Amino acid sequence: MRLDPFYPIVGGVDLLARLLPLGLRLIQLRAKDLPEPELRRQIARARDLCRAHGTLLVVNDHWRIALDLGCEAVHLGQEDMDGADFAALRRAGIAFGLSTHDGAELDRALSHRPAYVALGPVWPTRLKRMAWAPQGLARVRAWKRLAGPVPLVGIGGVTPERLPALFAAGADSAAVVTDIAMAPQPEARCRDWIAATRSLAP
Repeated sequence: MRLDPFYPIVGGVDLLARLLPLGLRLIQLRAKDLPEPELRRQIARARDLCRAHGTLLVVNDHWRIALDLGCEAVHLGQEDMDGADFAALRRAGIAFGLSTHDGAELDRALSHRPAYVALGPVWPTRLKRMAWAPQGLARVRAWKRLAGPVPLVGIGGVTPERLPALFAAGADSAAVVTDIAMAPQPEARCRDWIAATRSLAP
């Protein structure tokens, strides 16, 4: 899996379609609370658009649909891992990243040999009410040591101003949700992120 230092996450295929022409190498589709036919439509369209632009699509949560539609990568939270068929994903050549919040979750995630692990929220986030307090940069540094060669994604409250500290602490990629989704001009904000991550990434 090609893990880029800039990891945008979007809530729908329409925004994904607007951002892809900017030269993204990686993007996650996190479509929530949709009926399955609409989920399938959005994931299939996102798959085709990403292939046309040479961008790696990561499907959040819906690993069965990703498997059915021949997608290349999925991202799973801890709850999603309970019912995931990791053997089937590996047979299909589908890479998977896993969310973590504490030591037990990190151990569990690493036992599945993921393409990456994500730690969050690193800073307070406006996206949703979180069960976990902000993890901070010390936890990023600890996760990097514990994860070894497995790439580490930092998520939650990440801004361009915080990027140098995040990468210096050991993160390989910055996942960005709210800062783009809530921007008055998402395309312009995405360009800012591309420039920032590619100049600062380790």
